Amino acid sequence: MIPGSAAFELHGAGVVFSGRAALTEASLVVDPGEALALVGPSGAGKTTLLRLLNASQAPTSGSVCVDYERLDALSPEKLRAVRTRIGFVHQDLALIPNYRVLSNVIAGSLGRMGFVASVRTMLFPRRAAVERAAAILERVGIGEKLYQRTDSLSGGQRQRVALARALFQEPSALLLDEPVSSVDPARARDMVELVADISRERGITLVVSIHDIELARAYFPRLVGLRAGRVVFDGPTGSIAPRDLSALYSLEGLDRVEPARIP
Repeated sequence: MIPGSAAFELHGAGVVFSGRAALTEASLVVDPGEALALVGPSGAGKTTLLRLLNASQAPTSGSVCVDYERLDALSPEKLRAVRTRIGFVHQDLALIPNYRVLSNVIAGSLGRMGFVASVRTMLFPRRAAVERAAAILERVGIGEKLYQRTDSLSGGQRQRVALARALFQEPSALLLDEPVSSVDPARARDMVELVADISRERGITLVVSIHDIELARAYFPRLVGLRAGRVVFDGPTGSIAPRDLSALYSLEGLDRVEPARIP
């Protein structure tokens, strides 16, 4: 076990939205410090699974454990503490566009603060916080953007701001939802390599949903395939046959595995 890294477990977890199953009987164990990629077509349930892991979505059935504790057994205060330990980079990045990069990065610490302290931190950040934010931005390759408005940056630079914000939390795990869906292939590879390197450096657990199979195979030692809300394979990357990956994205037979509507 790597100190300071998170462990996750799903046991028969299901999620239903408006009578429709987004995830069905999903079981998954992620060991501390492990790195894995969630792969599968749009609508397969990857984002829902990530939301279960970061405790922003409760399962309709089954259970979710973080660091060997069932989330449904935790008080609201302890559940909030779990969320602050998990860095999450949303597909839409969830940045405040007219704020400076510094403010967006420092926002990563607000989950641990009350309202008054949060406002004070955003308006008058302490020198130590500014220096730490600057160091993280330097590590992700945009140190010179510290005081720029976030909406003046390119798509790839904004992705790095979102990553820096997650790292500012000092997380025990990083979860990323399609982090390279809006950039060109070269920048996508750079971003995935950066995330993989940082997770190894810090010894933190990494779970990334990604469409690009080649990037997933190149940078993640474990692949979990989802299709129509179900986990269809889970294993070491080298053990996943090309035919399994082709079947994952095939339209053929999709109607037979699509999650059923729940009464």
